Amino acid sequence: MTLAPLLAALLAAQPTPRTLRVDYVHGGDAATEMFSLDRLVLEPLPFPGNPARPIDETNLGRYLFEVRDRATNRLLYSRGFATIFGEWETTPEAKRVRRSFSESLRFPRPAGPVQVSVKKRDAENAFREVWTFTVDPADPAIDPSPPPSPGPLVELQRSGPPEQKLDLLILGDGYTAKERDKFVADARKLTEALFQKSPFKERRKDFNVWGLCPPAQESGVSRPSSGVHRRSPLGAGYDAFGAERYVLTFENRTWRDVASYAPYDAVEILVNGRTYGGGGIFNLYATAAADSLWAPYVFVHELGHHLAGLADEYFTSDPVYGPAPEERVEPWERNASATADPAKLKWRALVTAGTPLPTPWQEERFSREARTFQEERKKLRQQGRPEEEIDRLFSAQKRAEEELLGKDRYGRAVGAFEGANYEAKGYFRPQEDCVMFTRDDVPFCAVCRATLDEVIDLYAGAPR
Repeated sequence: MTLAPLLAALLAAQPTPRTLRVDYVHGGDAATEMFSLDRLVLEPLPFPGNPARPIDETNLGRYLFEVRDRATNRLLYSRGFATIFGEWETTPEAKRVRRSFSESLRFPRPAGPVQVSVKKRDAENAFREVWTFTVDPADPAIDPSPPPSPGPLVELQRSGPPEQKLDLLILGDGYTAKERDKFVADARKLTEALFQKSPFKERRKDFNVWGLCPPAQESGVSRPSSGVHRRSPLGAGYDAFGAERYVLTFENRTWRDVASYAPYDAVEILVNGRTYGGGGIFNLYATAAADSLWAPYVFVHELGHHLAGLADEYFTSDPVYGPAPEERVEPWERNASATADPAKLKWRALVTAGTPLPTPWQEERFSREARTFQEERKKLRQQGRPEEEIDRLFSAQKRAEEELLGKDRYGRAVGAFEGANYEAKGYFRPQEDCVMFTRDDVPFCAVCRATLDEVIDLYAGAPR
């Protein structure tokens, strides 16, 4: 028996520790950042992560947390992640007011005291410590009591033990008790849509998929820009940061307690709504509007953000957040670059032979047509037109983009195509089209697929 299978067998023989969760408050403004401990929770279930891969070596995320044994300083666990605060601090509002957001860190309950450190990337993309604290598993303040049950767990796909698979949890928000069957049907439909896309299609057996749907008093979720407010169980709603399509929940404590009744490495929240919308934050959660015509696309696109930290490759829509052009730095995301220099391009090993860098494409025509559709869509929204009219416009845009993209000389090549990360100039994406670029029926680009495969291996792969 080689070392890797032997290590895996030894780890599997050990009892799986329960999940320890640190809830904390992350606040500040555009110039300041603060962290405060909120509570320590011992979740009801064993830790679902891969015991053979406790250390995150992907170098993904704007933040990173590490758990070290206090006695030996040995690194026990680490994960990269991103935060709502990390997005909000780049918005105009952050220059005027201070806000705080609830966040969480989860790791296997340690045998003894540990030092937990949170690190953040600096301007050169190096991780620097911004907060550290000690956790003693014997601390009587750790709360082991189970939260109220959200209802029965739905087994949407079970491929094996949670610690050997990537466990995706689909949470329903805004579904009443009478709409539970609708949630299950929505979750099954979107699960199937996910596994139609590579690399998920080829890696399907590496996933478990679960569902939980706490009953709502009213159908639907909040959409403040339309005067709709709901006290939905998970607190999800449209209009995050003033962007009508951006769906988030700021009720971290609440959805974490609900999710603790399932094994999960990744979470997608389905909101019971018709209006186009969604969101995705690396190692936090993704969201999608279940009844939108575009739900299958949004479900997969937002999971790309959440699971692998993929950047948005589009640039014609108004950004929800992001740095000013003069603050442009090399993104940590794998599928966006601030340089097309062949010696510095992060995906240079995947560039198709003979492809010029930067890579020419029909950017001017694409941008002109996209902005025309965008202006028409704004008019329809301002007029309060039915969602069906918005869908027809989206469909027309999709047909136009499918006709334009992928037909020129480098349409299928890996290169450096200018226009990405909400900027028409100065940022580059790996291929002309991708799930992270348009709503077209196209695959993930080669760089996105490779990144997704690497992350799936972190949860369902063999020891390194």
